[in-house]
Amino acid sequence: MKRMFSHTVGMDHGALELFSNFQCVGDMWTGTGPRKVSHAVEFSEAFAAQPMVNVSLAMWDMVSDSYARAVIRAENVTQTGFDLVFRTWSVTRVGRVSARWLAIGGVAHPEQWDIY
Repeated sequence: MKRMFSHTVGMDHGALELFSNFQCVGDMWTGTGPRKVSHAVEFSEAFAAQPMVNVSLAMWDMVSDSYARAVIRAENVTQTGFDLVFRTWSVTRVGRVSARWLAIGGVAHPEQWDIY
């Protein structure tokens, strides 16, 4: 469990289309083996410490003639942002993926002073 020792908690969120490969015949649509797409996300303002980030698929478009194999996660989380990463492997063909994210963490109180 992540504990926040501040009475001020901040939340930031967003949504984005990670890729649309069936239109441009990209690697997620035509490739095989391990494949990865990463998108850098910047928070609207910095958190006081590393926040907790939750990501989820908002939409996926996959071919139905093979198993749907996919992993989506937040990596390299810092106070100012993170990398939203989607991975697939084997012969899975992915046409398009959209994701949503939510970050929750402590933020500085506007009236808090840093004396030292």
